[in-house]
Amino acid sequence: MTYQLTGKHLIAGAWVDGESSFQSTPASGPSHQFATGDATLVDQAVRAADAAFVTYSQTTRAERAQLLRAIATEIDAAGDAITSIGMEETGLPEARLIGERGRTCGQLRMFADVIEQGDYLDRRHDSALPERAPLPRPDLRLMQMPLGAVAVFGASNFPLAFSTAGGDTASALAAGCTVVVKAHQAHPGTSDLVAQAIHRAVAQTALPAGVFSMVHGGSRAVGEALVQHPLIQAVGFTGSLTGGRALFDLCARRPTPIPFFGELGSVNPMFLMPAALSARGAAIGAAWAGSLTMGAGQFCTNPGIAVVIDGPDADGFVQAAKEALGAVGAQTMLTDGIADAYRSGQRRVAETQGVRELLSSMCHSREASPYLYETDGATWLSNEALGHEVFGPLGLIVRVTDAQQLREVANRLDGQLTCTLHMDPADEDMARSLMPILSRKAGRVLANGFPTGVEVCDAMVHGGPYPASTNFGATSVGSMAIRRFLRPVCFQNMPESLLPPDLR
Repeated sequence: MTYQLTGKHLIAGAWVDGESSFQSTPASGPSHQFATGDATLVDQAVRAADAAFVTYSQTTRAERAQLLRAIATEIDAAGDAITSIGMEETGLPEARLIGERGRTCGQLRMFADVIEQGDYLDRRHDSALPERAPLPRPDLRLMQMPLGAVAVFGASNFPLAFSTAGGDTASALAAGCTVVVKAHQAHPGTSDLVAQAIHRAVAQTALPAGVFSMVHGGSRAVGEALVQHPLIQAVGFTGSLTGGRALFDLCARRPTPIPFFGELGSVNPMFLMPAALSARGAAIGAAWAGSLTMGAGQFCTNPGIAVVIDGPDADGFVQAAKEALGAVGAQTMLTDGIADAYRSGQRRVAETQGVRELLSSMCHSREASPYLYETDGATWLSNEALGHEVFGPLGLIVRVTDAQQLREVANRLDGQLTCTLHMDPADEDMARSLMPILSRKAGRVLANGFPTGVEVCDAMVHGGPYPASTNFGATSVGSMAIRRFLRPVCFQNMPESLLPPDLR
């Protein structure tokens, strides 16, 4: 089968043109034309999603699992075409996109397994106690129920796993919610082909066409119209702190506020304990360089800060990291905007008094090369901006005076997606003193590893206190991601025939 771009929006099963269009800006290859979204198209898509929810929310778990698996099968069938356009649009290598497609399809199939098992419903039953004194107890049954139509924003740095059919879409569909996706302008062709795969899967499973729609961007107004639409019940977002916070505020200011599940940014600090630093500081430094530059540093779990106790062992770590980073060439960034933001972040760090440059490079156009800086603990503690994310392959080493200052740095952190401890057995006492701090600061705490690479499995948490995410009680990866798009409903003394089938 030949897979070709439509250049159009998908609204309730129909491919719809727009009144205007925009050109894609690929890293290589030809540019393509895509229809520009507007508030009218958003309204059509959301109304169709709301109407389809009446039927889709009543489907069985087996029927929804069938849809998720069908989407994965269709994405795999279009795999070569998706990889080809994805490479052109993003500059990502073939192996990365093939791996990301595997992860995307794996998420869909995992959620299918999860909803078939049914544990995510959190069903509870308190039987009636009519003879209880002084008051009888009614029969009470609780179950998680889907919210309604959900808006999903595609992410720039994951054209598959966090975009059109990514984790937010997959978990919302698994929950029984309908979905309207705003495609990301960085990879509209990839979004187009994936939307076609979802369209085919919806048709195959004979579900209402409004279960899934996709509207291209073209202006900020499209996203604003989507989150402000009165029929949208929740939003899933992965992107910048500035853009995400603006949408979050719009959600909060609505006449009926709705949850905004945004993953916004993180510096993912690493803390190197003394024994580990002494025994294998150079090895950790070289490995850190690999994690820092993976995918041109364009991962939300990129470990941008390393905290070490100053001394000769720290020198060995720094030298190894510098040498490894110096061997890394320029890499293509996902968009011109991301490249510009990287250069701006680099200048912000470089111009901070008390920060020393260890490795410099030249970044032109859409390419990025690594930078490495260091500062002391006092400077970091006195300058809040040094704790802000630089999205790209830039590392900052913070040399602290002792264990007490190291804990002060940990206490001063904003919310993080991840925090990492590099430690040996002799470091356990110091590490133990950090654990109450780090477990409050991050959604995932690692030992002797690197946070890049988020496993798709039941126990994974991808989220954390603000600004890592806007709802730190949730995760966008792992089976608990489904819970974001559900709400508990209690049924009191309800006749069996009127209960949801899963509660009977």
